[in-house]
Amino acid sequence: MRLSVISAATVAALVGYASSVAILLAGATALGATPAQTASWLLVISLGKALGSALLSWRTRVPVVLAWSTPGAALIAATSGLSFAEGVGAFVVAGLLITATGLIRPLGALVARIPDAIAAGMLAGVLLPFCLKGAATAQALPGVVLPMVAVFLIVRLWSPAFAVLAAFATGVALALATGSDLSNLQLSAPILEPVLPDFRLSVILGLGLPLYLVTMASQNLPGFATLRAAGYEPPVASALTTTGLISTVTAFFGAHTVSMAAITAAICLGPDVHPDKERRWVVGLAYAGVWVLLGLLSPTVLALLAALPTAVVAALVALALLSPLMGALTSAFATPDQRFPATMTLVTTASGAAAFGIGAAFWGLAVGLAVWALQHLRQAK
Repeated sequence: MRLSVISAATVAALVGYASSVAILLAGATALGATPAQTASWLLVISLGKALGSALLSWRTRVPVVLAWSTPGAALIAATSGLSFAEGVGAFVVAGLLITATGLIRPLGALVARIPDAIAAGMLAGVLLPFCLKGAATAQALPGVVLPMVAVFLIVRLWSPAFAVLAAFATGVALALATGSDLSNLQLSAPILEPVLPDFRLSVILGLGLPLYLVTMASQNLPGFATLRAAGYEPPVASALTTTGLISTVTAFFGAHTVSMAAITAAICLGPDVHPDKERRWVVGLAYAGVWVLLGLLSPTVLALLAALPTAVVAALVALALLSPLMGALTSAFATPDQRFPATMTLVTTASGAAAFGIGAAFWGLAVGLAVWALQHLRQAK
């Protein structure tokens, strides 16, 4: 265990945490989670990431770095009218589907047949409303939000990975300078809060299935590609099975899905982390240790976010989702004959329209697939 390994693991964990914890908080708020349930969610998902990263890295001797599904958290935040128990039921189903994908090859092949553009269009439709809301925060609190945006843009020129973290630090500093009261912040131990899931078909179709698809398309597949780009053969089946089982278990304590990391994983895979490629897997152990500490600090972090002005948190969410939105839009419109189905998927999902108690993400996917099938039917004649 070298100092460079510990440094890379710490930076990767902090970047991933600071850039998306506000999105997780928004998801918990949308489901009506109590402060104790939200702290339990953050604790158990942090411990799940730690366990999975350490276990997979040790077993496969590949530097596997896990994340929570940030686009999945945005999807959850976009829902409305659900109870926390119903959300947890959807989390359990999503975890089981990921597990099944690792164990049953035909299921993975079936998911792979969904056109990339349509899956990306669904993701873009989920993310777009949050980015649009971010622009309005500059009008509500310009003295804090505009400097955050400026710092984000400047830092991003040199280090995209640190841009959101820098904007977060700027927002906290300016909020303090303009009168936000953080005097009540104190260290307190988080407690796991078990939740009895409520399984409802409309919620499973409207949240559970889209959460599974978004996690697979925007987290797991890019995560595997990142490992391949670094010269490693990703342990696809074992990673899906492990993350799926962890997601299923942690769901009973309020957490959504654990998945492969992509952007933060890149921080841990270079030769500057460890010169010996065959020993670089130990970064997964160091990364796990950092996430255990971050999980134990979850009540304090959530209290900090709650003390910040609403506009600051909304701006932070918008800035954190800009890169995933850019990637989703790029994929959605990359293939000419899939652009119109992807556009239909995007606008249907972004509309937030629900029918029969099923959320817009499902209908966006259904509309996109229907339009794509009609196009192919017409071309076949």
